[in-house]
Amino acid sequence: MGILEKIAEIEREIARTQKNKATEYHLGLLKAKLAKYRAQLLEPKSTGAKGEGFDVMKSGDARVALIGFPSVGKSTFLSLMTSTASEAASYEFTTLTCIPGVIEYKGANIQLLDLPGIIEGAAQGKGRGRQVIAVARTADVVIMMLDATKGEVQRELLEKELESVGIRLNRSKPNIYFKPKKGGGLSYNSTVPLTMCSEKLVQLILHEYKIFNAEVLFREDSTPDEFIDVIVGNRVYMPCLYVYNKVDQISIEEVDRLAHRANSVIIRSDICVCVCVGVCNSFLWCVCKYVVLLSPTQCHRIHRTLASQFKYALVWGTSTKYSPQRVGLTHIMEHEDVIQIVKK
Repeated sequence: MGILEKIAEIEREIARTQKNKATEYHLGLLKAKLAKYRAQLLEPKSTGAKGEGFDVMKSGDARVALIGFPSVGKSTFLSLMTSTASEAASYEFTTLTCIPGVIEYKGANIQLLDLPGIIEGAAQGKGRGRQVIAVARTADVVIMMLDATKGEVQRELLEKELESVGIRLNRSKPNIYFKPKKGGGLSYNSTVPLTMCSEKLVQLILHEYKIFNAEVLFREDSTPDEFIDVIVGNRVYMPCLYVYNKVDQISIEEVDRLAHRANSVIIRSDICVCVCVGVCNSFLWCVCKYVVLLSPTQCHRIHRTLASQFKYALVWGTSTKYSPQRVGLTHIMEHEDVIQIVKK
């Protein structure tokens, strides 16, 4: 039985198993096995054959990946947002490779990637799904382009595909301390009441990964899936902006509903450029917020040794009580703040 068949069998077993107190350990083991097989599926295979390059060199202050099904308007969106001309047509799979563009916004250079449309089953290798998802994992922000006429179908399918390959959208890393040890068995503790995980379940999941000695500390009430993510360690957590295109083909009530969803904007990218200007501002604000506030490697962007030689910094701007204010590495900057770094 191949990996795909094993994955399908486990997914069927999870679907038909009732979720209750008596089955929580069985479901936890199934999810651990499923995560292992999915990780094996994503391992690169060396075929010896040379093919066309797909990824492009990362540049600028942030990388944004355009993800969506074929013919949802990704290429048109890229052409409107940047000076790059990406071929757009009424037939599917117009874009067959990764096309980069650059946006300059208030001193930030943002790399925008137009990726080929993916189809259901991309995580299992259908189409160019694995290549598209591999590039998406290197992005700082994801823009999910959706056809507003399809309802929630496309969004749910794309989220499922990205979830299955370890991409977590608009979520933070679970606050769980995990450290394998050479001996001493399992040290299990929590600082909050746990309603979804227990010591026995944690032990069973660790045994599935051949881990018998470890320190585990839950600092929040986490699910078994989140604990598995911490064990695997290769999950990617990134912000996502949902862009609904073709809103001229749906009712005004549906437009209003989509416009009020969290992390979502609506556009008609083919002719209504003025609407896209509003999307640009929302999108660029989201990206700049990531670049300034959320990236943990800003010192590394300046120089790779700057973080280790950091002594203190002086900050002028809205993130401080007074200007300048002396801060440390944990200070959270705000957009357009000015910083002076002093080395040891």
